[in-house]
Amino acid sequence: MLARWRNSFQFVTAPSGPGTAHPPVAGRTAHGRGLRVDWVDIAKGLCIVLVVMLHATLGVEKAIGETSTLSAIIDWAKPFRMPDFFLISGLFLARRIDRPWRSYLDSKVMHFVYFYVLWVNIQLGLKAPHFIGELGLAGFMKLYLSSYIIPFSSLWFIYILAIYFVAAKLIAGVPKTIVFLAAAAMHIAVPETGIFALDQFSERFIFFYTGYAAASYIFSFADRIAKTPELLVGVALGCWGVANAWAVNSGIAALPAIDLVVSFIGIAAVVTFAVAILQTPLGNVLAYCGRQSITIYLAFAIFMAAARQVLLKLDAKFDLGLGVDLISIAALAAGIIAPLILAWMVKRTPLAFLFTRPDAFRLKDARQRLGQRANKRLAALSCDNNGGIAPA
Repeated sequence: MLARWRNSFQFVTAPSGPGTAHPPVAGRTAHGRGLRVDWVDIAKGLCIVLVVMLHATLGVEKAIGETSTLSAIIDWAKPFRMPDFFLISGLFLARRIDRPWRSYLDSKVMHFVYFYVLWVNIQLGLKAPHFIGELGLAGFMKLYLSSYIIPFSSLWFIYILAIYFVAAKLIAGVPKTIVFLAAAAMHIAVPETGIFALDQFSERFIFFYTGYAAASYIFSFADRIAKTPELLVGVALGCWGVANAWAVNSGIAALPAIDLVVSFIGIAAVVTFAVAILQTPLGNVLAYCGRQSITIYLAFAIFMAAARQVLLKLDAKFDLGLGVDLISIAALAAGIIAPLILAWMVKRTPLAFLFTRPDAFRLKDARQRLGQRANKRLAALSCDNNGGIAPA
């Protein structure tokens, strides 16, 4: 009986490497270079919208000194907003975790390091006049240098994600059950060391690791939801929504250990909701936001803040009576739509590096680089020998 219990508790993950089976078929479609799982994109899209809503609303509330009705949604989503984001980030890790370190670091660490360094410079550069005026040049330089130890503003997510990927690779040989229990214990203990990376690792690694370790269960759950009658799914989501609101308002959702259960139930509800709205207009919009989530995440703060400042000034000057809710919604829309427009505008321009990591910032061995140089020389020779037009 003990053996059966242990077997049932063991996490099962999809095999990685050549011949790896794709996730179950619910919501799989082709986008861009390969096959994507639409419900995963929808879940990511919902999370990124909730993240932008949080920052947009808090900024407007602070500026006006009033509370927005959106705060109720923000509080309601707190138990699952970031946990679901981290879990989704770990869902497909099994496909790459067995790769050599160089390849793994390139795809799972340098990817986030590049965007963090780039966008922390962009964001602090744009805010430099404000910070220099407030802190002085020395204070601003201290803030800039410290941003590589304590991540700046909303960019903390991609900062800590790079650390999670390294940690997952380092402990890949440890039994998943042991890692899961240790991560859960760290979350419950919530050690407050004052060291950002360590505190965030303790608090949220459990969700990222669950995405990796329990991926096959999560995809199987999504497949079962896809086969469940829509009415039953709708009733279940409604009951969960009410129960989650009660848990948040009563404070139970914040209690140690119980908060972990509430978060995982919320994650299951997000997966259920994402599957339920597949192939609907709302689902399509959220899926698109999910596919572009890194684009939105990198740039939303800039456009959100700009929209907020413009609307606040217009409202004060012309007495438009916009109010905290309308300005919050407008800032939310700007934070989502403007980055997508910017990414589309720069896609085939020299500014494409804003959202696409150039080859120069990829980890490649010497053989690959020599091969690329040789190919470039051959292409140049072909152009010279054919009147400047290389053969097709």
